[in-house]
Amino acid sequence: MNATTLRGTTLHHDDFGPATGLPVLLVHGHPFDRTLWAPQAAALGAAGYRVITPDLRGYGLSGVTPGKVFLSDFADDLAALLDHLGIERAVVGGVSMGGQIAMEFHHRHPGRVHALVLSDTSAPAETEDGKEFRNRLADRLLAEGMGGYADEVIDKMLAAYNVEAMPDVAARVLSMMRATNPRGAAAALRGRAERRDFRDTLPAVREPVLIVVGADDAYTPVADAEAIRRLVPHASLAVIERAGHLPGAEQPERFNAVLLDFLTARLPGPRPQASPS
Repeated sequence: MNATTLRGTTLHHDDFGPATGLPVLLVHGHPFDRTLWAPQAAALGAAGYRVITPDLRGYGLSGVTPGKVFLSDFADDLAALLDHLGIERAVVGGVSMGGQIAMEFHHRHPGRVHALVLSDTSAPAETEDGKEFRNRLADRLLAEGMGGYADEVIDKMLAAYNVEAMPDVAARVLSMMRATNPRGAAAALRGRAERRDFRDTLPAVREPVLIVVGADDAYTPVADAEAIRRLVPHASLAVIERAGHLPGAEQPERFNAVLLDFLTARLPGPRPQASPS
């Protein structure tokens, strides 16, 4: 784990795989941390990719900015982190809010993206009802903490049947949610409520795009993924069976196979060298 001060806060991140590998930046969602991507980081690193997994501002071990943090703030943090690491371009992927941050990153820093990976996310701007809900939830988290919220949403973060079938995965996801700083989570909720409409920006994406979604995602269902696919006609879409909102955690082998197949097929040029065993 590494830490550096960037744009007024301390960001923590892990850096897996060979330094010469094709960089892959993976962005967690709310309310998680960089360890959500542990199965993907291990698989990609073993295949020779350089994998960067940061704790977003306000999450994990990174510094907290109270009040309101916009998706643009997260995107610019990631650009600054790539600068710090000497990485000009990367494959940028994210799940849920992380997918929206990936879309924002492409909008603000298009020349720095080799490809996009959008997992279990949605493109439209927030509705008025959605804005009210996110701000009420932010107030609640500040007043009550994360525990009650985590318990309420675990069977939506994971497919309900996986909460019982995969107790270790459920425990790991619950632990991340409960450990999140309420001030960081609230600030992100308030900023995310004011996100742009990515339906206006996605049609301009020319880089390879992989869209992934759990077949039983309760938050961003397959229809949301198909809507992104219509906006980006050259994108690939993969539906992960027996998974909900976090297929990378629920079905890591299937998710990793889809991701590695995409990277191998869609990115031209020399392939990364596998790490020595």
